[in-house]
Amino acid sequence: MTTDASGEWKQWHEGRLETVSAPYGPLALTATHWLEDYPEGRLPDIPGNWTADGDAVVLTAGAGDGLTFDGAPFEGRVRLAADSGPVPAARVGYGERRLVVLVREGIWGVRDFDPAAETRRLFRGIEATPYDPRWSVPGRFTPYDDDRTVRVENADGKRRGLGLGGELAFTLDGREHTLQVTVEGDGSLWAVFADATSGDSSYRFRFLRPAAPGADGSTTVDFNRALLPPCAFADHFICPFPPPGNTLVVPVAAGERNLV
Repeated sequence: MTTDASGEWKQWHEGRLETVSAPYGPLALTATHWLEDYPEGRLPDIPGNWTADGDAVVLTAGAGDGLTFDGAPFEGRVRLAADSGPVPAARVGYGERRLVVLVREGIWGVRDFDPAAETRRLFRGIEATPYDPRWSVPGRFTPYDDDRTVRVENADGKRRGLGLGGELAFTLDGREHTLQVTVEGDGSLWAVFADATSGDSSYRFRFLRPAAPGADGSTTVDFNRALLPPCAFADHFICPFPPPGNTLVVPVAAGERNLV
């Protein structure tokens, strides 16, 4: 079982390297522009005019701007909802770049993904600890009676809401721990956590994504698959910091630790 788990971890790690270094992976993000910071609608190094209008972003562009919309040259005016799919499927392009519309707590923004980003060229890999079975333990999820939202600091220095759906309990080295977790749309869990290695031998915080719990709340807590957050790859992501109680007092010397 350990050998199979180790082999699966190696495949997972190789897949992660491919994902983050892909042409439109997190390393390709070169900017996040919040429209409220540009009331005239002119974004740095991005053609066209971009303004927030209620539940959408209005883009106005001329033929000479060189923008594309759904893969075709664009001129005119269009209302854009937030892009929900993968970056390559973003509706607006500028050459090889993809301009992704997003909204956070009612604030609209545009992300600029460029396959030619220097961060992609300089990427040398992810430092990750080889699989160790002691870091994969049973867990039990207990949902809250009502979903909760806590305000946490984000990587860009602003505080935003983080939705939490319950607690995940598990035991490491004979000691019980809990993490507050978000329940994703597919039922899987997402935790933002720190530990005694954070900011020292590992990045300042990491993500954990356990599988959807069974009917009895059971799932597996596998720190071998602890993830670096997107903001470890590009400064323009706004990753949330761990909520209160999600800093483990034990050193979790497992999973992704830092960039090489």
